[in-house]
Amino acid sequence: MSSFLSQSVSRRSVLVGGAALLGAAGLSACAPGNAGSASGSKTLNVAYFGTQQQADKTAKVADSFIKANPGVTVKFNGINGTDWNDFFTKVLTQIAAGNPPDIVSVATEGVQLFAQKKLAHPLDDFVKRDKDQLAPYFKDVHPSLVEAMMYQGNLYELPTDFNAGNMYFNTSLLKKSGLEVPKADWTMDDFKSVATAIKKNPDTVPFDWVVRLWGSWTSFMYANGGNLVTEGKYDGGDWLWSQFYSGDPAAQGRKGGWKWGAPTANSDAVVESLDLMVELANSGLSAKPDVGGGSTLQGLFSNNKIGMAIGGGFWAGGLHNAGMGPDTFDVQYFPKWKVQRHLFGTGGYGIFESSKNKDLAWEFLKSLVEPSAIEILTAGNSTTPSRRSMMTAERYAPTGPKNWNVFYDTLDKLPNTAPIPAPPYYNAMANALNQRTTEAMSSGNAKSALNGLQKDLETAAAAIGS
Repeated sequence: MSSFLSQSVSRRSVLVGGAALLGAAGLSACAPGNAGSASGSKTLNVAYFGTQQQADKTAKVADSFIKANPGVTVKFNGINGTDWNDFFTKVLTQIAAGNPPDIVSVATEGVQLFAQKKLAHPLDDFVKRDKDQLAPYFKDVHPSLVEAMMYQGNLYELPTDFNAGNMYFNTSLLKKSGLEVPKADWTMDDFKSVATAIKKNPDTVPFDWVVRLWGSWTSFMYANGGNLVTEGKYDGGDWLWSQFYSGDPAAQGRKGGWKWGAPTANSDAVVESLDLMVELANSGLSAKPDVGGGSTLQGLFSNNKIGMAIGGGFWAGGLHNAGMGPDTFDVQYFPKWKVQRHLFGTGGYGIFESSKNKDLAWEFLKSLVEPSAIEILTAGNSTTPSRRSMMTAERYAPTGPKNWNVFYDTLDKLPNTAPIPAPPYYNAMANALNQRTTEAMSSGNAKSALNGLQKDLETAAAAIGS
C-alpha cells in the first residue's frame, strides 16, 4: 500500500512506513504536553514495511516530531516482505508474540483484516473532536479514498497516498511501431491492436503483468464488469460525509465502507477476463507473468523489452530511477471493455487497539496528512499523493509522465473507480489468487482454475464467519 519502488513490493510505496514523520511539525505541534499514555510512556513503535536498514535510515525523520513533543521516543521496526499479504502475516506473528506496534502502515489490502480482528482502533472520535483541523485535509482528498479506509461504519485510517491501475506505454516502442499514446476513450480492441503492432519489434513483449490482486488481470476483470466477490456497502459514515463532503457529488452514495460479500470468482465476467490473459499469452501479445511485485517489469520496461504494463503513480518514480527520461514513457487510462472501470489501492496509518499511546499516535497520524509530510513520503513520485492540490506539472516535470493528470483524474472523471477487493480474509484471497492464476496460465484452462478459486474463497470466507 506500500510501494513498489526500491524493493519488489506491491502497490503503494511503503516508504510510508516512516518517511512521513518528517512532517510532524505540522498538526502534531498542537499535541498536548502529556500526549503519552496514562502510564506515562512516550514511546511509539511503528511497524515499517521494509528492511531494518531502511527503517533505521527512516527513523531520522522523527526528529521534528520529537522536538515538538519533548521526551517522546519513536522506534521503527522493519518488516520486510514481497507484498502486502507477506507483510501482514509477519505483523500478525509479531502481535501473537506479544509485541504489537503502536502504529502500522496499512494499505487497502489490510484495513478490514486488522479491523475485523479488533486489532485496529477506530478514528471516529478523534476525527470528530479535531474536525476543524482536519477540514482542509478532507476537502483536498477524494471521498473514494476515505471510504476505502472504512469498515462496518468506522474510519480506521486517513489516506496519505494511493495508486490506480492505469496503463503505461514505452513511447520509444510506440514510435517504432508507428503509434502514439492512445486517447482517453480507447477500447479493448484498441489495446489488442496496439499490442499486435508492438509485437513486430524483435525481442519485445507487447504487454506484461504480474500476479497479484492490484493491477494484475484483475484490472481487466474490473473493466469487464466483474469481481471476485459481491460488492456492497456497510451502513454508517453519515457523520463523516455530512461533515466534510456536504454538497460534493463524488460523495453521493458513500456509506460505511465496502462490504465484500459472497465469492463470485467463477462468474462469467471473471472467467472471460482470465481467458483473455491466456489468449494474450498464447498469441505472443503477453508474457506468462511472475508472482510478486513490479520491480522486474520496470527493469524490462526501461530496457525497451516491454511495450505496455499496468502501473499507478508509483511507476513514474520507478521508471525514473531505472534511468528513463520524462519523455520516454507515458500513461493513459486503462482501456474500456464493457466499462472503463479502474481499481485502486490506498495507503495510510492505523493505530493498534492494544497501544497505550493512542493520543500520541493520533497526533502522529494527523501530522502525516499535512502537505509537507505527504510531500516527503511521496518524494520522487514513489506513489501518488492523496491530496488533489499536490498534483501539479511541477511535481512530474523531473520524472514524467507527460499525461500525469490521469492519476487523479481516474478518481475525478471515472466515478465507478473502486478499491480492489480486500475482505478480512485478504491473505487467503491473495494466496489463492496467485496459485489459481498460475494454474490457469500453465494449463490454459481458466474456468477450471477459477472453479478452484471459488471454492478457496468460500472456504476462507466461512473460516471467519463472513
